[in-house]
Amino acid sequence: MELLSVSLAAYYGDFTVSAARENLTASQGKTLTVLRRGAASMSVLATTLTCDASNMTGIVDRLEKRGLVRREPSPSDRRVKNVALTADGERVIDTIRGRMHHTIAGLERLSTQERDTLYTLLERAFTAPPEAA
Repeated sequence: MELLSVSLAAYYGDFTVSAARENLTASQGKTLTVLRRGAASMSVLATTLTCDASNMTGIVDRLEKRGLVRREPSPSDRRVKNVALTADGERVIDTIRGRMHHTIAGLERLSTQERDTLYTLLERAFTAPPEAA
């Protein structure tokens, strides 16, 4: 657990510095990262980022003002607004990721097979449904 904690701290430190170079807070950058996987409702974003819904509204408002995201009606429920990346938002998150030199250098020390194994292990550890107790 300690090594995972150290690894995540290094990653988020790298991410935060890179996001700041784009004049974004870490929370704004994380929001763009989540949206890189696809549009999401405000409530899903708040849950994913572990923040209060009102805070999420402020984050999205600022990103929308910069043209990095847009709100759109949910196809399944017109009362719900989804948030989606714009082309500028995609460019910015790709730039942030590309500037994460410490993280990139660390991953480049691994072989392709080791990176694939790491991905598989992280996916199994953190995206699999929890087992019944």
